[in-house]
Amino acid sequence: MTTEAPATLRIGPYPVDPPVVLAPMAGITNLAFRKLCREFGSATSIYVCEMITARAVVERNEKTLHMMSFDEDEHPRSMQLYGVDPATLGEAVRIIVGEGWADHIDLNLGCPVPKVTRLGGGAALPYKRALFSRIVRAMVGAAEPAGVPVTVKFRIGIDDEHLTYLDAGRIAEAEGAKAVALHARTAAQRYSGQADWSAIARLKEAVTTIPVLGNGDIFSADDAVRMMAETGCDGVVVGRGCLGRPWLFGELQAALRGQELPEAPNLGRVGEVLHRHGALLSDHLGEEKAMRDLRKHMAWYLMGFPVGADLRRAFATVSSLTELGDLIGKLDPSAPFPKDAEGPRGRQGSPGKVALPHGWLDDPDDPAVPTAADVMHSGG
Repeated sequence: MTTEAPATLRIGPYPVDPPVVLAPMAGITNLAFRKLCREFGSATSIYVCEMITARAVVERNEKTLHMMSFDEDEHPRSMQLYGVDPATLGEAVRIIVGEGWADHIDLNLGCPVPKVTRLGGGAALPYKRALFSRIVRAMVGAAEPAGVPVTVKFRIGIDDEHLTYLDAGRIAEAEGAKAVALHARTAAQRYSGQADWSAIARLKEAVTTIPVLGNGDIFSADDAVRMMAETGCDGVVVGRGCLGRPWLFGELQAALRGQELPEAPNLGRVGEVLHRHGALLSDHLGEEKAMRDLRKHMAWYLMGFPVGADLRRAFATVSSLTELGDLIGKLDPSAPFPKDAEGPRGRQGSPGKVALPHGWLDDPDDPAVPTAADVMHSGG
């Protein structure tokens, strides 16, 4: 598969080539996983760390500061913030740029989790246009003097009756955001059903002076090429599609540069990548915690391969790097990559009614800050 190489995406001063962004995912996109993805992909794509709560930055929470770790050669260092209060988000950005902790800051407005939306956060927040405007203005005002670009990621809306993405894109553009990204689902969809790529095309028509990135249902290099061709978007944001498949970034790089795709890895190569992931996690977290963290990745790495139930269970309870190596040695290294393993992976769930604060939908131009919404969560 070949295609014409797209024009280089720029986010503020940073060229993003190929135009690919690793989406922040809770418990996934830590320093180790980002490094693994970068080893396969381009150093000039963007790899976003786990979402960070603005309140925790302001309070200099020790656990949060460790989550904000970046590799020595990682550039630009990309961080996503969550919050609902313009003052808190502005102060968090001032701290981050003042300490030189990040080169790019993204705002999370995509989280559909009930405990976030019922407090007015995440995917619920763009409905409040005046508040959203104040938040972006505060973040840009704090970041701009240091030359740090602010971007915004959001969903189509709360549900089919309350679509917010076109207003959100225009507001972010007007308040100085350097790019916007659309997860082409509503909050009510969560991660179920199909992403509506036509919404990305409509957002691209509405937002004309900054890049528009598309997100949702990119599970292969071909999906990324199709999304850019069908929507005209300037780049793609990849989340669940790379779970257990960090080499997807190499495939995306080849496809978007019009090059031949690398051969899909056999099970022997997958085992090598899995061990590398475990070693990087051990360096970052310590071996015991790393193995606990790695367990959730096992089903993704082994998806579709002929691996017996007993061996799968052993991988899911692995407790040391030595044990991991022994288990990998029991795999059939010649087993080819299964074609059906390219499909959806990770959480999907089912659609549902979005939990919102009482009276949230009454006045979209109410600028009041929702109370007690600075919770620690991620997603979107």
